[in-house]
Amino acid sequence: MSDDPNVARARALDTATLSDALDRLGIVGQCYRIAGRDPDFAMAGRAFTMRCGPASTPPGTVGDYIDDVPVGHVVVIDNGGREDATIWGDILTEIAHRRGLAGTVIDGINRDVALCRKLGYPVFSRGHWMRTGKDRVQVEETDCVVEIGGARVAPGDIVRGDADGVIVIPQAHETDVLGAAEEIQDAEARIREACRGGMRLDEARAQFKYHQLQTRQKQEGRSE
Repeated sequence: MSDDPNVARARALDTATLSDALDRLGIVGQCYRIAGRDPDFAMAGRAFTMRCGPASTPPGTVGDYIDDVPVGHVVVIDNGGREDATIWGDILTEIAHRRGLAGTVIDGINRDVALCRKLGYPVFSRGHWMRTGKDRVQVEETDCVVEIGGARVAPGDIVRGDADGVIVIPQAHETDVLGAAEEIQDAEARIREACRGGMRLDEARAQFKYHQLQTRQKQEGRSE
């Protein structure tokens, strides 16, 4: 587990709360249609990114990078949403788990789901199917900016996944995003506690300014 303080802060927040914070700051960080291969999978870590493409002749490789991923990082693979061939399987899962990586996110599909579930190694993707990517897919570039489910991911960005999906927190804005998310989490906890004490929900929401929590705020000095 990473000792990075902002990764720890992200881990303590769920993706729904972080998504609201991203909306509040006008940042697109929600990875559309990317979901855990098990509903209990959860992860948080910094992104180790790569972009994949169709195999050349002769074909390139798909997994030789795994020993270079720093411990505690999330492997983030942009395979262009491809769903007819896998880009991750049991060998990569076993090595990633043994090396202490935080998880894997794929804009595409994986296979060998039984092993990642058995080991508890979090894999988030568009789906799973058994057809190999060998001689069909190859790694084109690592340590690059990629796109996952419509969200931009740069090396070192914080990636958080749970039962609701995956979000990306851009490194340049992580302090603002995490602060906003913690404020939202605190306000929602106060609302629930007030309602448990007998307060009406509409009154609790008004008191703790629920409807302003996700309202977009203009950020000075940040380009869209």
